[in-house]
Amino acid sequence: MQVIPVILSGGSGTRLWPLSRKSQPKPFIPLPDGETLIQKTLQRILGLESTGPVLTVTNRDYYFLTRDAYAACAARQSRKLPASSYLLEPTGRNTAPAIAAAALWAQRQQGEDAVLLFLPADHVISDEERFRDAVEKAVHLAQEGYLVTFGIIPTRPETGYGYIQQGQPLSHGFRVQRFVEKPDAETAEDLLQSGHYLWNSGMFCLRASDALAGLEQHAPELLQSVTNALDQAVVNGDTWELGAVFGQADDISIDYALMEKADNVAVVRAGFGWNDVGSWTAYAELSPEDNEGNRLHAAESVLVGTRNCMVHSPHRLIALVGVEDIMVVDTPDAILVAHRSQDQEVKAVVRELKARGHAATEVHRTAHRPWGSYTVLEEGDRFKIKHIVVKPKEQISLQMHHHRSEHWIVVSGTAKIVNGEMEKLILTNESAYIPAGHVHRLENPGVIELVMIEVQSGEYLGEDDIVRFQDVYGRC
Repeated sequence: MQVIPVILSGGSGTRLWPLSRKSQPKPFIPLPDGETLIQKTLQRILGLESTGPVLTVTNRDYYFLTRDAYAACAARQSRKLPASSYLLEPTGRNTAPAIAAAALWAQRQQGEDAVLLFLPADHVISDEERFRDAVEKAVHLAQEGYLVTFGIIPTRPETGYGYIQQGQPLSHGFRVQRFVEKPDAETAEDLLQSGHYLWNSGMFCLRASDALAGLEQHAPELLQSVTNALDQAVVNGDTWELGAVFGQADDISIDYALMEKADNVAVVRAGFGWNDVGSWTAYAELSPEDNEGNRLHAAESVLVGTRNCMVHSPHRLIALVGVEDIMVVDTPDAILVAHRSQDQEVKAVVRELKARGHAATEVHRTAHRPWGSYTVLEEGDRFKIKHIVVKPKEQISLQMHHHRSEHWIVVSGTAKIVNGEMEKLILTNESAYIPAGHVHRLENPGVIELVMIEVQSGEYLGEDDIVRFQDVYGRC
């Protein structure tokens, strides 16, 4: 039978700040090899046999990022994307509501006995053959009526993960004896030495009917909220935009809502080289280690008397002198410096920045849009300069700004613009002026990227000074 792979893409990844931010969270950050975590997840799915349509559960704000990531993945492998569907959440509500929505969708689209394989979009798995073997075992157990989780064979006394105690042996795994919260260091060492505990990976395999029966028993109000949200969904081709009532569902993980309460939970013991990239220490493991224990992902670096450090600086030279056990993460608008033992505390920085209302928790200098991207090159009192890239055959919305005027200069490609009552083409090295209050639109009619410089001037230059009249991406 076919298995429905479900990609869960909702984590914010605050411990990976400043690379991971709200507008481009953890699944979409580039890894040292140039691929993103969500692309690697899709590739693993493409390597499985007998899979049905790929279902992605994500926030509606990330739909276009997800679609573009999948298309780039398929293009890189010179293959056609599998049939894909999307459940779009109006607001993030943790894994229990997301899994409930996917199970309801599968029940309606594929039937009661549909087997779903839930894969978070932010994991790295190094041994895909062992991964496929583990999935095969999990599918067998799911068909027997078990709610199956994947337990990772621990390699160290990790305090950042929850644990699963394996119990009675089953045909393809073990019954789950109990779940253990993230332990302190001493407890983690005891769990590792016992040989009976596994890391809780957050990956699951189960039949739609079994998941829904369990939620009906243990979390009926949550299931009702999600059912109402799916009933109210706006369907547009391959997308189901869940109704606003989805936000009434409890913000709770599937572990708390169901797995820790049910008596038909099984675990597959898995040793396939798993990394949830949940911290900068975990991210560093994706780069090779030098003779002094340093792990580098840098455009250029100079290390003098430096040991056991982690450096992420892909765009400029970085130098470290006489330091040990330090993390340095360099992005165009923010730098993180921390002791490696404090990698779990990066989220405290994000909390403080949020309390200050700082934009560095929300956006990068480069912001991605359905039509392309823009990068803020410089800004100051009453001016902002952007580098804009518009993909072929794409366009920004028909829009107007109250407080700013814009100068557009074409660097390469051809722009088709609407400027008030005028419509015209602007060629390379030509420009246009858009006064404040003018309705305007920018389109790339060509087959190559349109690259432009935009100079904004005015008394207010915030991104929220925009009135959309028409938008092919449904953002009005």
